[in-house]
Amino acid sequence: MSGDAVELEQWVHAYSGKVRDLYVPAPITDSVGDAATLDDTEHLLVVASDRVSAFDHVLEPGIPGKGALLTQLSLWWFALLETVPNHLVDPTGASVALPARVRDRAMLVKPLDMYPVECVVRGYLVGSGWLEYREHGTVCGIALPEGLGDGDRLPEPIYTPAYKAPLGEHDENISFERTVELVGAEAAAALRDTSLEVYRLASGVAEARGVILADTKFEFGADRETGELTLGDEVLTSDSSRYWDADAYRSGGRIESFDKQIVRDWLSANWDGEGTPPELPADIVARTSARYRELIERLTGA
Repeated sequence: MSGDAVELEQWVHAYSGKVRDLYVPAPITDSVGDAATLDDTEHLLVVASDRVSAFDHVLEPGIPGKGALLTQLSLWWFALLETVPNHLVDPTGASVALPARVRDRAMLVKPLDMYPVECVVRGYLVGSGWLEYREHGTVCGIALPEGLGDGDRLPEPIYTPAYKAPLGEHDENISFERTVELVGAEAAAALRDTSLEVYRLASGVAEARGVILADTKFEFGADRETGELTLGDEVLTSDSSRYWDADAYRSGGRIESFDKQIVRDWLSANWDGEGTPPELPADIVARTSARYRELIERLTGA
């Protein structure tokens, strides 16, 4: 797998997801004992890799520089969404020296008790939502007005949670009622309301910069000390969100996306979903990297 977890001085690799690696602090000396675990550590190092995933598969090769780009974008959004608690311990990295090998793609965070729910918010009818709507007039079971077309803006953003499956399994769309069963009524309502609030805030910021935030997904956890709902993982990146060029959208070019849709489209056309996915061609990798960079420039001005 491209971008396997690297060895880092003073940190111990604890877990790898599809595109991120987690590290816990190493013991100060051999006499101190074992390293901390994900269950008892005070700090985590989240390192974004250059791996790219689609349809629940990690693909080869990765996208060069992707981890650094998406970390930069997450940090920018976390700072902008200052009213929403997040998991960052030291946003600037000033008080703790991040390992040099991964400094540009690492975040120091506090561990959370993560909810097993991907909090998806959709502002536009597209992708799997469009396919369901054509057949049933619904998106994730939510009835929508008749007469909508592919890519149309929804009357109001909708919350369509998914159960976050273990690595290697497929995430599953679930109802709000099922979310209540999983996490309780109070937490389920907080996940929904906060997700919609963040989407509306971010959507307005993006639109002011000529970018449409079509949909996105958030992950939240409970602060282990206070129980406070806290935004974790990445936020509003090209991997977790679908961004469109607003000018292209208005002129009918709705496929002008700033995310990994280029990868999804190529894979859909060149793989039947069975066995190991084919390697991504060099031009698909280059085009995806360029779109990631362009999005950051458009949103942040950097």
